[in-house]
Amino acid sequence: MPEPVLPNKLYFRIGEVAKLVGVKPYVLRYWETEFTILRPGKTPSHHRLYRRRDVEMLLEIKDLLYEQGFTIAGAKKKLKDSEAGEPTEMSLSLPVADTAPYAQPCDHLQLLRSIKEDLRTLHAMLSSTEAPR
Repeated sequence: MPEPVLPNKLYFRIGEVAKLVGVKPYVLRYWETEFTILRPGKTPSHHRLYRRRDVEMLLEIKDLLYEQGFTIAGAKKKLKDSEAGEPTEMSLSLPVADTAPYAQPCDHLQLLRSIKEDLRTLHAMLSSTEAPR
């Protein structure tokens, strides 16, 4: 099975992540309760925002559980052991979308809209966590 190519974005919504990982959103929410390493951010309206690192970790969890046949407890132990050691094989081999903006033709208006939405999301996250002065 080919590994998914992650878009060059800062944050991913749960629906996008579910499609990239190949599981239902409720599975992602369950894995969040089992694997403390997963801590997606939340918008003021409580929508989950996953970082690239979270998506890579979810792909690794899926591989451990579905492909390699680990139990939840076994996968937790494997991740904990690999956290202390070297990067895992999967995180080293995961393809990443081209980061050079001019490497290929693109829709600049769509790119700007995407950046604008990412900035709004980031602003919302930061303003909801700031302490009053």
